[in-house]
Amino acid sequence: MSASLSALALGGCESVASLDGARADASEVSANRSLLVATTRKAVKGARESPWFGTERWAMTLARARLVPPDSGRFSLAAVGLDDWRLERIEVLGQSAGVLGQLASGRDVLIYVHGFNQNFETAVLDAARLSDSIRFRGETMVFSWPSRGKLFDYGYDRDSAMWSRDALHTMLDALLASPTTGRIHVVAHSVGTMLAMEALRQLYAERGQLAADRMGALVFAAPDIDLDVFSSSVQHVGPLARKITVIAASNDRALALSRWMAGGMTRVGEAETARLKLLGLRVIDASHEGWGIINHDLFLSNAQIRQVIRRVVEDPAGT
Repeated sequence: MSASLSALALGGCESVASLDGARADASEVSANRSLLVATTRKAVKGARESPWFGTERWAMTLARARLVPPDSGRFSLAAVGLDDWRLERIEVLGQSAGVLGQLASGRDVLIYVHGFNQNFETAVLDAARLSDSIRFRGETMVFSWPSRGKLFDYGYDRDSAMWSRDALHTMLDALLASPTTGRIHVVAHSVGTMLAMEALRQLYAERGQLAADRMGALVFAAPDIDLDVFSSSVQHVGPLARKITVIAASNDRALALSRWMAGGMTRVGEAETARLKLLGLRVIDASHEGWGIINHDLFLSNAQIRQVIRRVVEDPAGT
């Protein structure tokens, strides 16, 4: 296995253990304490400020989430793991995707698409954690589809993700249509990777070279997609395939359960790296990086994996 990160650009498999630490620069989400939201969840009134968004399907809504970051002081609660990001309030911006180009004008955009079994607030905070941990210096956005946030509602979640693919495509297309928007990076997790792949396939079919030029890193973390379906889709996204990085782990227990529920069909995130490399993709084998029981969220919980994501976002072409 190669120890050089540059091998990723050739579709190789990279060991994450050799990467160095992150620079001590601040992320934009930490400085501005906010991120953009696009959601296909229906708004509900909760015990705190409203509207929050629940589990029912609805037309896409755009909003800005105002956040409270953890105290980063040396002697703070965050230093011992007792403080974290918090969602303070949601400011609804409307339902027209046309405003996205103005909101992200002149900057790169990082879009996080969450996975199975997540509520709205957790998805927003995970987007903040991811963006902050890779020190992203552009506009961060979360695309939150209507997961029920329950372990045994996999069928509903999977259907809701697929139902949301047109909304994600509309959002991406609006960003592409703005000449002032920079690179558009996507990090998708679990079932969210299926949604992202479908939207990217449609986007490339309609936008072609423009999509290839403007899309940046496409990171698929623990993809919960049938390997045969994924392989077919890769053939229909043209040069976008060269920008895809798959984070896989053979000991991902969540994907093992998903495979069982899918009648034994291999999921991309647990596939042998050699099979994925044949598709011309960048592949990160994270099988030896997790210390937990599930090993499904290493892109958030493992510092070395996060540094791989940072490098890929900073250099999507792998130069």
